[in-house]
Amino acid sequence: MKKMRSGAGAKGGTGRGHGPGGRKRAASARPAASDRSRRTIRELKAELSRALALVQELQATAETDFLLGIRNRRGFERDLARAIAYIKRYQASAALIVVDVDRLKPINDTFGHAAGDEVLRSVAAALAGQVRSSDVVARLGGDEFAILLWNLSETDARAKAAAMEEAIDALSFVFRNSKVKAGASAGLAMLDGHADIGKALEAADGAMYLRKAQRRHEADR
Repeated sequence: MKKMRSGAGAKGGTGRGHGPGGRKRAASARPAASDRSRRTIRELKAELSRALALVQELQATAETDFLLGIRNRRGFERDLARAIAYIKRYQASAALIVVDVDRLKPINDTFGHAAGDEVLRSVAAALAGQVRSSDVVARLGGDEFAILLWNLSETDARAKAAAMEEAIDALSFVFRNSKVKAGASAGLAMLDGHADIGKALEAADGAMYLRKAQRRHEADR
């Protein structure tokens, strides 16, 4: 009878990785790898959330006037684009008012930019006092502001523009013992389903300059 070769184990032997011990090690390795994967996914999700929050913060900063804490031109044009899209879809109504602050340059030239900044802050507060939480007040730049008003008839919007002028006309300042008043002129454009950003701002701006000329004529009489 031939001798069985050394190392040729019978079926069911304990070769590496195939016995009970090897199966246990493989089984225990799978949950550990799964735990690592879940932990990695959680960490990546947390990093993504932080990145998105940072993007939103940077976007908000880029759309905010640093002096007044309200929308700047970029932010307002974004809001206006959304408003026009909403108006076209749902047949809503809104009004755009552009307000130009009178005599800001002479105030800056005579009393310095700190005085001009105080005037701008007071104007922004006066405008904010004339609107609802759903409306938007923004500084387009320099001495020009824009206001988006929702759900107003043209008659009501014109009355609101006049009220804004009156609120700013009522402001009074004292710089270097001198009493100073600013004043403002407001122009209106109604927004409908045919509106677009450029034409709406141009129409309100044109109406504002006509109003400014009218006020100068009234002051000269």
